[in-house]
Amino acid sequence: MSDAALPHAPSFRPQLAAVGIIGSGLVTLGVFLSGFVISEPAPYEVFMAALIGLWALVGLRISRTVGSLLALLVVFNIGGMLSLTVMDDLSEGPMYMAVSLFLAISSVFFAAIVEAKPARLQLIFRAWVASALITSMLGILGYFHAFPGSEAFTLYDRAKGAFQDPNVFGPFLVAPSLYLMHGLLAGRILGAPLKVIGVLILALGIFLSFSRAAWGLYLFAVAALVFIMLLKERTGAFRLKILILSISAAGLMILALVVALQFDKVSSLFSSRTQLVQEYDGGHLGRFERHRIGFLMAMEKPLGIGPMRFGKMFSEDEHNIYLKSLTTYGWLGFITYLTLVGWTLSAAFKALLRDRPWQPYLMIAFITLLGHSGIGFVIDTDHWRHFYLLLGVTWGCLALERRYTRQALKGKAAPPPGETALDSPSGKSIA
Repeated sequence: MSDAALPHAPSFRPQLAAVGIIGSGLVTLGVFLSGFVISEPAPYEVFMAALIGLWALVGLRISRTVGSLLALLVVFNIGGMLSLTVMDDLSEGPMYMAVSLFLAISSVFFAAIVEAKPARLQLIFRAWVASALITSMLGILGYFHAFPGSEAFTLYDRAKGAFQDPNVFGPFLVAPSLYLMHGLLAGRILGAPLKVIGVLILALGIFLSFSRAAWGLYLFAVAALVFIMLLKERTGAFRLKILILSISAAGLMILALVVALQFDKVSSLFSSRTQLVQEYDGGHLGRFERHRIGFLMAMEKPLGIGPMRFGKMFSEDEHNIYLKSLTTYGWLGFITYLTLVGWTLSAAFKALLRDRPWQPYLMIAFITLLGHSGIGFVIDTDHWRHFYLLLGVTWGCLALERRYTRQALKGKAAPPPGETALDSPSGKSIA
């Protein structure tokens, strides 16, 4: 039926546009809240649960690609629900699985809204940067006891910002750091000073978290970003710019590190944390021995042992996402998790160097997810909110790529909806 047959149809278009703007604004606020998780349930959970529910009522479209993510996460959580059947005490297990299911749904939600409107990628990452800068500043000020009560933003003399754990706080800052670095390397010189300040604040926050996993993730992510940008850009002048700026940034960070190490408190803890194997890693029933015992035990428990049971048995949690998927989600969850990670990274890698408006966002998400899959051998990323956000961003970009390819095969390779709203149609500058 044509618009002429619907005389009142045009009047709805401004309303729909307004609803879209409000929806994008609410998504931005939700991402911003992800940096403040001092207690649970955090404002992020309450707000996002309401937003996802409202969006589902209004209309949340799940494409075939996003549906694949949904199917994998549903099977993963079914494994966790089956593990509940072997537990004698169900006081904590159901709530743990409820959080797992919520985070899975949030990942699918982010993928769906990114596919529906690619311009939301920019809003998501800018909100993430704002959140990261504030929580990083809180961690830095708390570490140096800059104001009364600032110790609330530290744990064991380590910066944790508005998080419960420094080991979550540090990795949370990595993706927004890459976003600022990409803008610094590929963007206009006029905006460079603010980006440099932002990068230094986030780098200092990561450093003062004294999380070895965060340190390793950050160094890997920065090196991977520079390498991929050098690989993607073909002009000698642009490659030279990236190299010069990268070397300058590295020199500036080394200088900042030298200054920070002049403080005895920083120097002492840094010296302790840079030891490759800590006492709680290699000692009796240390991290690595628990990993060995846990994997052997999991081989005899097809349904797992249930959420949070491992920590009660060994006085420490798994500190290994792959072991965690075995103990908490059983063999079904373990196989599904490996499939999810492998599928996500391989599909994103194939699309990584294609010239698309969403390519920089996909690149940042891919690098950070790849790094998380590595640190997952020594840390548990199961309930990390930003991990599920990265999954959603990656699958949203994959859905856009699939739609773009399908249109190209049909001879309709026009820009998908929302493309012109991005800062750089060429995908070269995003910040």
